[in-house]
Amino acid sequence: METNPDYRRAERRYQVFVRRNLTRNFVVHLIHGMLGQTGFRLLNAPTFLPAYVLFLSGSDFAVGLALALQSLGMALTPLVGANLIEHRARVLPMGFITGGAMRLSVLGIALSGLLLPPAQALVAIYFWLALFGLLQGMQGVIFNFLMSKVIPVSKRGRLTGLRNFLAGITSAGVALLGGTYFLGDNPDATGYSYTFVLAFILTTCGLLALIFTREPIPPTRRAPTPLLQRLGDIPALLRSDPAFTRYFLARSMATAGRMALPFYILYAGSSMALSGANLAIVTVAFTLAGTVSNLIWGAIADRRGFRLVFLLSIVLWVVSTLMLVASSGVFLTSLVFVGIGAAVQGFQNSAMNLTLEFGHRDDLPVRIAIANSTSEMAGSLGPLLGGVIATSFGYPALFFTSVAFLVVGGVMVALLVPEPRRSVGAML
Repeated sequence: METNPDYRRAERRYQVFVRRNLTRNFVVHLIHGMLGQTGFRLLNAPTFLPAYVLFLSGSDFAVGLALALQSLGMALTPLVGANLIEHRARVLPMGFITGGAMRLSVLGIALSGLLLPPAQALVAIYFWLALFGLLQGMQGVIFNFLMSKVIPVSKRGRLTGLRNFLAGITSAGVALLGGTYFLGDNPDATGYSYTFVLAFILTTCGLLALIFTREPIPPTRRAPTPLLQRLGDIPALLRSDPAFTRYFLARSMATAGRMALPFYILYAGSSMALSGANLAIVTVAFTLAGTVSNLIWGAIADRRGFRLVFLLSIVLWVVSTLMLVASSGVFLTSLVFVGIGAAVQGFQNSAMNLTLEFGHRDDLPVRIAIANSTSEMAGSLGPLLGGVIATSFGYPALFFTSVAFLVVGGVMVALLVPEPRRSVGAML
């Protein structure tokens, strides 16, 4: 197909369209990512939501279950998202549908605490988190594929770095506002709910920014295929790209190390009060570290590739987790969360962007879906297993288990996955 003159002309037109609209699309994706991540970080940061669920339930297992439900939803739907868009000339309209519904789930989490008593609010939050995960699984495929269409691979590092840098600054300010004014010294359901209302508003504004995107029509795309038939194509796809297969398995293993993430703040609560002020301080440390580190991660990625960022972030994550076991008090805990925040941002950015660099563009949605599904399945089992380990054996045992998964995933990538940018078959 690549040797066909008509295809080559269509591909050149496609690349010219991308270059002509690069500045506009870069700015649009920057604004979308900044506002969207600011809101979602309030929900996904390992501080507010775990502390809220613990406040409602009093149970470590309940915290693990809440995060497991979200990750399970994210594991179930990426292939559905890929099947919805891989035959479409433009994928942004589908992105608005799933993204809008996802943001309504955040609003549902917020309103549950305002309108329902604690026991019913906990059940409602479980429901909304599961729905949020289902929609997030689809959105992750759709918006990552959209970014791959409008932002060349050589510019993605600086986009994600700058986007997350700006999101970190605004997230830190919003976290400080939420922790200090909404929660205060005696956090309650109303304070947590208003924090998540703010998250809903910010993420909605970010989604609306995408109206100004100029999306190119690719020269080729797959014919519409029933979902079950497309699932049957996956084994052949994996056999044809062994490097990608080894990568997504390693990524899944490392993602299982995320099991400890919601329990970091609960462990810290044994040596400091989980007041609104302390939650704000730790969240600011977590988000600002990700903010500053994103510029560094982005620069490394553009020069040396996302594979190196993936490995370095795992090393930092392991070291920070081990340091947490020996830390106490708000100051040392905040320093540890600096390392964790930088590591999590590097891992998330590199894991997502590495997926975009394997194979041919036409199969990109399903590759994103495979990598996201397997990773989130591991991420779903992780918090649930983490809750069991924390309840039965204590937090240190949980942290060491998490470190083991991170190390195995990192070693697999280091030894078995070559830098994809060196492959002559890479199309993006």
